[in-house]
Amino acid sequence: MYSETTESDPDVKTPSVTPIARKIIHIDMDCFYAAVEMRDNPSYQNIPLAIGGRSQRRGVLSTCNYLARQYGVHSAMPVFQAKQLCPDLLIVPGRMSVYVEVSKKLREIFFRYTSLVEPLSLDEAFLDVTDCTLFQGSATYIAQDIRKSIQQELNLTASAGVSYCKFLAKIASDENKPNGQCVISPEQASDFILTLPLKKIPGVGKVGQQHLADKGLFTCGDIRKYPEQELLSTFGKLGQALLAYSKGIDQREVQPNRERKSIAVEHTFEHNLLSEEQCLKQLSDFYLQLQSRLEKHLENKVITKLGIKLKFSDFTIKSSERKYTQLNISIFEQLLHQLIAANPDKPIRLLGLSVGLSNKLPEQPVQLSLIDE
Repeated sequence: MYSETTESDPDVKTPSVTPIARKIIHIDMDCFYAAVEMRDNPSYQNIPLAIGGRSQRRGVLSTCNYLARQYGVHSAMPVFQAKQLCPDLLIVPGRMSVYVEVSKKLREIFFRYTSLVEPLSLDEAFLDVTDCTLFQGSATYIAQDIRKSIQQELNLTASAGVSYCKFLAKIASDENKPNGQCVISPEQASDFILTLPLKKIPGVGKVGQQHLADKGLFTCGDIRKYPEQELLSTFGKLGQALLAYSKGIDQREVQPNRERKSIAVEHTFEHNLLSEEQCLKQLSDFYLQLQSRLEKHLENKVITKLGIKLKFSDFTIKSSERKYTQLNISIFEQLLHQLIAANPDKPIRLLGLSVGLSNKLPEQPVQLSLIDE
């Protein structure tokens, strides 16, 4: 792991393409929902804790604290499985309105350092501090100060990744969790990327990992040695992205005004679902998660459509959507029934629900009549 340093090592190779000179910080709160609960209820602090799940038999976890993770518990895990791994696990319902309020305070802290803040969720964001003059422009010290402010003002901890691009900053923030920091300078990037497992790259899921592994591709170093044309023809856009990342190239800018066009909840099941009835049970829990995630967006957005996605055991993906202006579980149930009816006897490995969004139109002025009616 790389330490918090801004010094260059003359023996470390630089990336094959000179990166754009940016200073990017990725801040990621540590087990955010669980941390807020432990902060507000001290009796939770030294016990395995998870958030979510509607009952001991049904539902999935939103997140859990680090003590629970020592037992193998993780987010999106079914409640019954989590209890099997950790019988003493305490599961409490989430308080989304509280998390949203804390997230607002978190972003207020970010804006003290830069106006270029791109929130990814309630508990993580990219910050471009290239033009920040605090601490003589040192992104390392800026990240340290942000984390210090979060701890002092919110009584929560955050981890940070610092680098010249978004891809590396995000990976770096996970290197020294919890409550840690990692800096990957341009001089360190090439050697760091060489041994970077592909599974750590955002967007490379379990299925993608398996397809890459089938070709003997496990690290970015393997990508560098693989024939470029074969990589692109076999893996398409994923191959194109991996090729750029393996060379340390990511020219995406921090987008403070990125427009949210959809909200989705999906999960790949450990065991395939074999019937529509099993899917409906999961759909009910997913619907509640979607409802919670949607709350904070409806002040300035309107719903335009509802959609459902299924991935079957043969890895084929089918989706269906319907124009609709309200969240309605019966619409999802109808779409589910249609997809299963069109693909009979196919076990289901993934279920997803989505909501399309658009900006709320401003209220139209009322035309006043000159006639007293």
